Amino acid sequence: MKLTPKENYLMLGRGEMPEYVPFYTMMGTEYMGEAPVKSLSPMVFKQDHFRDGGYDMWGVRYVADANTGATLPEPNHFLLEDINDWEKVLKFPDRNDDFDYEMMYKKDLEERKIDRNQSATIAMAGLMPFQQLVAFMGFTEGLCALATDPDVVSDMLNAMVDWIEPVLYKTIEYYKPDLWYMLDDTAAKATPFFSLETYREVFLPIYRRLAKPATDRGIPIQFHNCGKCEIFVEDMIDFGVRYWDPAQEVNDLLGIKEKYKGKIVLCGSWDWDSHIPHGWPDHYDEEELRESVRHSIDKYSKDGGYAFAGGIPGRDENTIRAMRIVRDEAHFYGHKIYGDPDYQYMKY
Repeated sequence: MKLTPKENYLMLGRGEMPEYVPFYTMMGTEYMGEAPVKSLSPMVFKQDHFRDGGYDMWGVRYVADANTGATLPEPNHFLLEDINDWEKVLKFPDRNDDFDYEMMYKKDLEERKIDRNQSATIAMAGLMPFQQLVAFMGFTEGLCALATDPDVVSDMLNAMVDWIEPVLYKTIEYYKPDLWYMLDDTAAKATPFFSLETYREVFLPIYRRLAKPATDRGIPIQFHNCGKCEIFVEDMIDFGVRYWDPAQEVNDLLGIKEKYKGKIVLCGSWDWDSHIPHGWPDHYDEEELRESVRHSIDKYSKDGGYAFAGGIPGRDENTIRAMRIVRDEAHFYGHKIYGDPDYQYMKY
């Protein structure tokens, strides 16, 4: 039996054993003719990941790093100094309720060359609650607001969900995505930014609201959450998360796989800064790099529930070549690991 990349990836979310380990990329980069997931969301909001900087739909200005392309809120330029002033400061954008979703859906399929038979489509929920809070206020003031005025933070976030909710339902109605994408980085490398109690008091109700348009229709959720956020996994599963990326290795990933077998898929589990050999970026050993990919796949792919995902930040020639090596190894070894006889091992 030969599954399409879409079928193979969606099997994981149902707790079934795939034919091979998928190579997942956040934005649906195609490799060797395969892209198990492709992003397909209406740009109703004035927002497109700010690859080269710009403003989000709430008015926060972002700046891009020239070396990595990553974007962050402009330093020391915050819209909100006191959380109690949010109603005076926060300006809700034009939601454009007359937006032609059906037209945009057809246009997106054509422009992005998406074959829905081959690739699962993933649409974004459009709000990252914690990240938006610190984008408004900065980390220091944002965390202080959570400590001193959690109810006010909740009021602000719920007002934002009130505004965005009609867009989410229309996205589901017209785009009919296979997956629903939610994002919020709530943890650093060593620890979460706040307690489990704060998470459940302030953020969990918001995540449930953002998830509801999808879960009401049986659409599984993929959740992006970096850092050591394992204490939130049980609640993630509770509000509909079936795929978690990048599932970084600072978490007890094998323990999570065993405890929640069949309920959560690890998409990632390869942290570039742990595996890039000594001498980076000027010198590195290709075979060591390939071995690190094989090691991760061997470690986490047993009994399914795993998709390889790994990226290396940077735009220089060495980084681009290294990323191609990682992609190549993940693709071919991922097909070999479950015994696919038709794949011959190749090197980039």
